[in-house]
Amino acid sequence: MNRIEKRSGTAFKLAKGELLRIVDPEGGQVSDLVCYNEGDVKEVISNGRTFDYEETIELGLGNRLWSNRSNVMLSIVEDICGRHDFLLTPCSKDTFKHFYPDKPVHRGCFGNLAEALKPFGVDEDDIPTAFNVFMNVEVENGSVAVKPPRSDAGDYIVLRAEMDLIIGLTACSAYASNGGSFKPIDYEIQPAK
Repeated sequence: MNRIEKRSGTAFKLAKGELLRIVDPEGGQVSDLVCYNEGDVKEVISNGRTFDYEETIELGLGNRLWSNRSNVMLSIVEDICGRHDFLLTPCSKDTFKHFYPDKPVHRGCFGNLAEALKPFGVDEDDIPTAFNVFMNVEVENGSVAVKPPRSDAGDYIVLRAEMDLIIGLTACSAYASNGGSFKPIDYEIQPAK
């Protein structure tokens, strides 16, 4: 099992058929996930295509995550928590200035993803809206509200790669997303079944 320390991120390759297991070891922690086609990083995960083809904004077991080119990138094959977000963008320095003006500015998931993905040829402008694992966003009458995650210690999600991918993954840095505290995220790559 690999650990992403609180308020940090990483990037790695995930081969077609391999499984990515993301675990919230302590409970109440969000993890931002982005992915790219390893052969062409201009093909990237897309929340709009995913919402369109899956016909829902509440994604979980059995749903697929689609690319900007209408190809399936990941399939959700196990999901203990059952609550994730694909509406909100990765937190950034500007997020902290806007929502937390009384708190120290942090580079956030956006900055962590940018640093981790740079060796793979991904520029900042190529970072899309993330699939926010364990994030609890409620939509009511057109308004969005970020609530504390519903994930308990040990909750996990397993995603199967449907093409060779580059994955960016974080332990989220935003106060509201994580109920005001910051914890690590664990992950492991499992062989294709």
